[in-house]
Amino acid sequence: MPDQNIPRATFGICGGSGTLSFAFPAGLDDNRVTVLAEDLVFDTPFGRSPVFTHFRVDGPHGPREAMSVKMHGWRRGVKRADASLQTFWVFHEAGVSKVLADGGVGSLNHLLDPRDIVIPNDFMDLSMKQDIYVRGDHLLIMRQPVCGNLSAQLFNAASESFDRVYRRGTYTVTDGPRFESVAEVDYMKRLGGDVIGQSFSPEVFLARDIGACYAGIYIVVNYGEGIVRDWEHDELKSIFFDESTTIARCVIDAVSATDMGAPCECAEHRKPSLLDIADERPDDQRPMPTSSREQ
Repeated sequence: MPDQNIPRATFGICGGSGTLSFAFPAGLDDNRVTVLAEDLVFDTPFGRSPVFTHFRVDGPHGPREAMSVKMHGWRRGVKRADASLQTFWVFHEAGVSKVLADGGVGSLNHLLDPRDIVIPNDFMDLSMKQDIYVRGDHLLIMRQPVCGNLSAQLFNAASESFDRVYRRGTYTVTDGPRFESVAEVDYMKRLGGDVIGQSFSPEVFLARDIGACYAGIYIVVNYGEGIVRDWEHDELKSIFFDESTTIARCVIDAVSATDMGAPCECAEHRKPSLLDIADERPDDQRPMPTSSREQ
């Protein structure tokens, strides 16, 4: 039976293809990191959860605890939307207030090359996911979908290790798991996308749904079809394996360095749903039920 004693944690980590090739976080050999529990699985209203790791990061602001999941919780036999719901339900139950993600993306912008780092500040969701929410009791305003404070920490960490780091960009989300056609890439490029991937949504708005800040770090692993040149499988593979520990360390750096008291506007973009507000009008001013009008 799954263990329903969900640990408390401040950070939720959605590990992606950027950290897929090794055991995160234990494989980092970082003396700031202490693994507290592994192989944690929970029953959720959306099905059995993916496997979580509970760990602590020691830093200048004191210890922070985190819950992490590999590859966004995706696994065979489970729809990706369900995996995201399971993951963020656990984050919510754990009390997570900051969510960090990583991943590999394709370039839609001909100025972006493999091994460049992008920390998106906006997104376009072209996926077909429906009814994706854990709470569903708030209006989720996507005017500023990404937390500026978390993004700044990821940018600072990445700038120490990578030559080219971009602190803004638009992430275009597709369903996958296939790669896109030349025509599709051209269409998304014309829409204004900079990179393309499959995980930014629904994670970015599920974080807002549970009242958490969100930011992600993404490494370009290939050119989109028709961009610059044909991408090569060997190059993509080498990026996954060569850069995974560096990406992971950037995430840990952000967990360690984030000032939890720094103000941000994320909470201002989450408002109570109007659908849940009681109708306080007098009875004679309320609309008649449909059944009465039809009689």
